[in-house]
Amino acid sequence: MDRSRELRASRFFALRERGTDARTEALGGLATFLTMSYIVFVNPAILSSAGLPFDAVAVATALAAGGFTIIMGLTTNLPFALASGLGINAVVAFDIILGRKVSPDVGMACIVLEGLLAVVLVLAGMREAVVRAVPTSLKLAIGVGIGLFIALVGLRDGGIVVNDPSTGIALGDLSTGPALIALAGILVALGCAAANVRGAILIGIATSTVLGLVFGVLDGPSAVARWPTSGDFSTIGDGLAPGALRDALTWALVPIIFSLFMTDFFDTVGTAYAVTSAGGLLDERGEIPKVRNLLLVDSAAAAGGGAMGVSSVTTYVESGAGVAEGARTGLASVVTGLLFALTIFFVPLIAVVGQGVTVGKDTTLHPAIAPALVMVGYLMIQLVREIEWDRPEDAVPAFLTIAGIPLTFSISAGIGLGVFGYVVTMIARGRVREIHPIMWMLVPMFVAFFASNWLSAHVF
Repeated sequence: MDRSRELRASRFFALRERGTDARTEALGGLATFLTMSYIVFVNPAILSSAGLPFDAVAVATALAAGGFTIIMGLTTNLPFALASGLGINAVVAFDIILGRKVSPDVGMACIVLEGLLAVVLVLAGMREAVVRAVPTSLKLAIGVGIGLFIALVGLRDGGIVVNDPSTGIALGDLSTGPALIALAGILVALGCAAANVRGAILIGIATSTVLGLVFGVLDGPSAVARWPTSGDFSTIGDGLAPGALRDALTWALVPIIFSLFMTDFFDTVGTAYAVTSAGGLLDERGEIPKVRNLLLVDSAAAAGGGAMGVSSVTTYVESGAGVAEGARTGLASVVTGLLFALTIFFVPLIAVVGQGVTVGKDTTLHPAIAPALVMVGYLMIQLVREIEWDRPEDAVPAFLTIAGIPLTFSISAGIGLGVFGYVVTMIARGRVREIHPIMWMLVPMFVAFFASNWLSAHVF
């Protein structure tokens, strides 16, 4: 960066006012990219399990992360990075597309709709009302349940947990190649996390990948880099098809869309506050500066992720890695976004990490990404300590949600059970008047969700 450009960047991003410089912001942006770059490997592997093309999802994931991260930096001047959210992509792949047996286009249309719902609520100033409506215990429990759900997906992808006709699930054969390299990556990642080594998730992925290549479990790359082809952009726009949007607005999917919105929305608020607070960037009132712009970009990114076929794009807590390196402005986000954009040329290497290993007639594993999924589950489950377990109105819905999400293999079903548990417990405790109207509105929505097959057969 020459002197004149540096001066313009310094003025635009207010580097001096925030006590930073271009070099520090660049290093912070690099740190954030290295910490969250695992999503470029993991997202295509998860969504390709539901029938989406791996290479196209990899390219679109990088483009979406790069584009919306740069927009966030320029709009808010905060060091936040965005990418496809783990958890929501699993909902799209396993709950909506495979579980509800709908097309990938309809799955992505659900993401578009939940993003648009978030945009409307932010513009209408109803954000606070929605946040207040859902009990804190239920919000925390959703995060914990999703963490267990993601960990279960990771253990299954590593061959460590397998389907069993008698018990449902069981311990897999840990002497097989895929299970061994997945387990090695998981243990290395956990060890790095325990030792406070940054980039633990990426190190775990690298460990499994290298061991897989050394022992022949994974095939080597066909090339290091290549130019994207027209097929690499094939997922873009599918979620905007009128037919897909129409099919997403059904009794079976509307509660899922609302569940996705709640998960995405609350996760963003919590992430933004945590990262901003860690960087000392809260304003004099203890609030996030330009929070409306932040929420608008994040909400638009959710819809944009659906439109690009990569699931909801959301603000990442890994942005804290850049803040820890001294990043204080949106310039760090611009650097992170540009690095994401560059990865579209390295799809052959990405494909090595995310490749599937066939171990049975209908079973394909992704052992190199298993460490990332298990680690995300480990990080998310730590929210459980913040739930007030001595209060039944908190404990009952939290328990039903946390148990329901992984055991039904459906995030929406788990949230529905939690909503029912909350309403019943509040009634039993004689606190009916304290139940927010929005929570009452969720009850018939989830009744319709659970009865969707009956409604389809007898009403629609």
